Amino acid sequence: MTQLVGDLAALSLLDFQRNLEPFRDLFLQWNQRINLSAARTPAEVEEHIRDSLHVVPHLRGCARVIDVGSGGGFPVVVAAICLPTTSFTALEPVHKKHAFLRTAARELELANLESIAARVEDYAGRDFDAATSRATFDLGDWLRLGADLVRPGGLVLGFEATPRHDLPEPLERHPYSLDDKQRSIVITRRAA
Repeated sequence: MTQLVGDLAALSLLDFQRNLEPFRDLFLQWNQRINLSAARTPAEVEEHIRDSLHVVPHLRGCARVIDVGSGGGFPVVVAAICLPTTSFTALEPVHKKHAFLRTAARELELANLESIAARVEDYAGRDFDAATSRATFDLGDWLRLGADLVRPGGLVLGFEATPRHDLPEPLERHPYSLDDKQRSIVITRRAA
């Protein structure tokens, strides 16, 4: 977990290392049975955890956050571990993945994480402080869709693997390195 420790330290999240290890282990256990992700080794899962950590600083100060297409818990479980006073809603329509998210919330004692088995278009909540999604939608589509889930002035955050010039403006781009890959957290704000 050397790279994970380095990322946690760089993001001032080192206190949460011992809470992330049980999540990694639970993920690996469930992934053998229900295919949460192509990540099969501890190192591969830790890469997803490390990637997810980069959204956490941008969610500080948010009271309510929704994550759409939560799947195996990236980034929502990681963020819920690191931000215990923020309320997270994980929206996942696939029932097996929803069951994993509920189990993760229970076993990791994440009272701030609620998993809902629903598609985003069927979900009525529209007043979150922030909305996140990772590898579920086309990034441009997600930034537009996410704006419908947040209150006026709310944030929509996405993960960018390759720089794009067709995203909704205005936006903030927060670059970071993940091993040898350049990535960014992109953020748009719903008009007030």
